[in-house]
Amino acid sequence: MFSRSRFPADLSPNRWTRILRETRERARVSGESILDLAVSNPTAVGFLWEHDELARALASGPIESYSPSPRGNADARRAIADFYKETHNADISPNAVHLTASTSEAYSWLAKLLCESGDNVITPAPSYPLITHLCGMDGVQTRDYFLNFDATKNRWATDFSSLEKAIDSRTRAIFCVAPNNPTGSVFSDEEREKLLTLARERNLPLVVDEVFLEYANGNESGQTPLHTFAGTSTAPVFVLGGLSKSAALPQIKVGWILSCGPENFVAQTLSRLDFIADTYLSSSAPAQCAVPALLAASGSMRDRICARLDENERLLHAWTKTSPHELSVLPRTAGWYAVVRLPKGVSEEALSVDLLRRENVIAHPGYFYDIESIPAPHLVLSLITPPETLAAALPRIDSALLRN
Repeated sequence: MFSRSRFPADLSPNRWTRILRETRERARVSGESILDLAVSNPTAVGFLWEHDELARALASGPIESYSPSPRGNADARRAIADFYKETHNADISPNAVHLTASTSEAYSWLAKLLCESGDNVITPAPSYPLITHLCGMDGVQTRDYFLNFDATKNRWATDFSSLEKAIDSRTRAIFCVAPNNPTGSVFSDEEREKLLTLARERNLPLVVDEVFLEYANGNESGQTPLHTFAGTSTAPVFVLGGLSKSAALPQIKVGWILSCGPENFVAQTLSRLDFIADTYLSSSAPAQCAVPALLAASGSMRDRICARLDENERLLHAWTKTSPHELSVLPRTAGWYAVVRLPKGVSEEALSVDLLRRENVIAHPGYFYDIESIPAPHLVLSLITPPETLAAALPRIDSALLRN
């Protein structure tokens, strides 16, 4: 009756999820607080727009009528092009923008655009696991290439050997997350050029998820510049972004695909994406009409978030210096997460479960994101959580480490 290829064989909650549900229920009954160090929703941790400002933006267009366009509202697309020019010094044609309901939907559209069932795309590890599920829903396989932490250079480096080995006759694209989630790493200039050369020579488009591009680490000096891939003309590239991160508005449901590269590639791409977009027309008209006002006013929200990211990262570094355990925070160039390296021999699974059951702390183990536990295990912690929540949770992590 149901598709066998688009769903996991077992859809029941895994052990960690079951324990999380038990923890939440226990806390609800007892009135205890849960310290959530895995939160990803900015609206759940105090980053809220003024209601009237949102209402005015959503009512800025003719919401009583409907005039759909495959690429989306023209004013919204111009506003996105202006945003890339002003924020990232990138020249984007509004005609090369397609509006989607989310970055997740953008991945799905590109899987449809580029792949037949049974084809594959190359995806980074570590990264968030959603990409594999999204591709699987379209019958597309994923094959990993690796980002390895280079302790001598104190940075994450792309393993191009693993990338090239993963490519076969049915590979249709190379997916990149830059800045990466959760490592917070970006490509060096050398890596960027190697990726563009590979895309051009193998005729494999790069799909570059840049949703965290505006969240540079303000604690770093001399950090790697955050360069967008938008506006690339020498190789086939798709750039993904959206209001969910750029304006901290996941509830508005507007994302975008920027088609970049040689003229012939872009022309063929746009007509085919028009066909896909016209089939779904999924982003609502009021949300699209609100894009110009929301992007124009989004800078102050990003500044607030960046200030919290930097404050929490400083708190983590101070903790690792006073903790009785051997801990370190791996470098973050950008993004909303911190990767904490734990003492050797600690079980990520056991520690995260112990934190749930005995400390009411939610923290993701590194293996959730395919971070290798050798030479050391890791925890992935959200940096958008309120600083007082993080400060209260860190001694509990120390206590759990004593038991594990």
